[in-house]
Amino acid sequence: MSEAATAEAKLEVKQASKEVKESENVAEKYSAMTVSKNSEMNMGELSSVFSAVATHKPVKKQITFVEDKQEFSRFPTKAGRRSLSRSISQSSTDSYSSDSSDDETSPRDKTQVNSKGSSDFCVKNIKQAEFGRREIEIAEQDMTALISLRKRAQSEKPLAGAKIVGCTHITAQTAVLIETLAALGAQCRWTACNIYSTQNEVAAALSETGVAVFAWKGESEDDFWWCIDRCVNTEGWQPNMILDDGGDLTHWMYKKYPNVFKKIRGIVEESVTGVHRLYQLSKAGKLCVPAMNVNDSVTKQKFDNLYCCRESILDGLKRTTDVMFGGKQVVVCGYGEVGKGCCAALKALGSIVYVTEIDPICALQACMDGFRVVKLNEVIRQVDIIITCTGNKNVVTRDQLDRMKNGAIVCNMGHSNTEIDVASLRTPELTWERVRSQVDHVIWPDGKRVILLAEGRLLNLSCSTVPTFVLSITATTQALALIELYNAPEGRYKKDVYLLPKKMDEYVASLHLTTFDAHLTELSDEQAKYLGLNKNGPFKPNYYRY
Repeated sequence: MSEAATAEAKLEVKQASKEVKESENVAEKYSAMTVSKNSEMNMGELSSVFSAVATHKPVKKQITFVEDKQEFSRFPTKAGRRSLSRSISQSSTDSYSSDSSDDETSPRDKTQVNSKGSSDFCVKNIKQAEFGRREIEIAEQDMTALISLRKRAQSEKPLAGAKIVGCTHITAQTAVLIETLAALGAQCRWTACNIYSTQNEVAAALSETGVAVFAWKGESEDDFWWCIDRCVNTEGWQPNMILDDGGDLTHWMYKKYPNVFKKIRGIVEESVTGVHRLYQLSKAGKLCVPAMNVNDSVTKQKFDNLYCCRESILDGLKRTTDVMFGGKQVVVCGYGEVGKGCCAALKALGSIVYVTEIDPICALQACMDGFRVVKLNEVIRQVDIIITCTGNKNVVTRDQLDRMKNGAIVCNMGHSNTEIDVASLRTPELTWERVRSQVDHVIWPDGKRVILLAEGRLLNLSCSTVPTFVLSITATTQALALIELYNAPEGRYKKDVYLLPKKMDEYVASLHLTTFDAHLTELSDEQAKYLGLNKNGPFKPNYYRY
């Protein structure tokens, strides 16, 4: 290297060192300004610091910031901060229409008409029908088996003349079922079985097509029963079939409209709570119509109850609390199919899971699956999360809630809101603080906070969503049960509670196998004879436990 080149290189190094030193001085100035406790830095000072950094000239290329002062003065306004806070805290399961300006007005006080001129419905906002239709179209993509059943039976109209009154969760997946029933010839009127689970835009979409829907998210108790009554008690229309989830609709008709109830041709019930009510009526000799217990059908119990809850329990807890599951101590009350699904999911994410049980068989299953079976009082002070899924009442009492640790989460995965003694928490000494949709802090006098989700109602459908494919299995089972009861010859079903025929369970399963490109093995004549089976099923006796 020549002496001239060497000198030039030394000059560049010297200049670069000077640049670095000046930048360090600027950084020191900025640092001193930010850490000083006795002075406040205004926006002009902040801009001058960054301008000073920006105007240093590098050796080869000048770096500039365009409108740097403007960038650092763009802080949210007060209104903007409120909007940002709302967007963060608002539950992602809130209906699209919850942002409408008339959100505080009760749907009962509105006069709404769909595009066909009908006002025989009561939903949050009929104008959201287009958005609800998109939700339904998405659900249809993963409910191919139900759509297949619709196409196969549509020409035969097996439900022609059926007048079905339904009380279920009103979601996009349920809408696919309702529209399938209508395509098969039925007239439908619908209400919600849960005051928090209705998707407002979906209810609007159904109302737009002519289905009489009476439901919206956030109903009061009075609204809930009013909606059921409006579905049942309407001039010129009398139901002859019931599709229920929880038994509230059946109970209302039995008590309020006994003459109408006696003319019902069949009831289809899909929940543990509702089935329990039906068996009570049957045992007392008061059940005057045949009923189908869908909850205990294989395709409902082994798929919806287990696999659906295995995924949706995590979804519901994450959306509402953003909780980290790893290392958390969780107690799951009940180890039926719902409890099994919840425990499996939580264990897979690293939670320490305890189980409470009254049934020695279920308790033994929990032990064999690696869970410690305890009494709730033994762990109540140490657990981070309590999940109930028993179908019972007062599983978690006020005394136990009093002893829970600060920040503990309490939620329910059973159908009814009876499992957690929420009523005992509505007392003057306790403060309720709404955090976000379906999330409340219940605050004790000493400052302890317990996080209560969905006010003790069903967590997954109140606070999140459930897997569409699994709901397709349940919906297809419900549709077939309605078809079977409606078309059954007189005398086949007496005034009692029945399980879905095994052949129908297998048919529902076979419709869904095509989604996985599954190929069933066929029995040879010799094998079928050896087992004493029909080659086309049913393949298991009714007493078989899957």
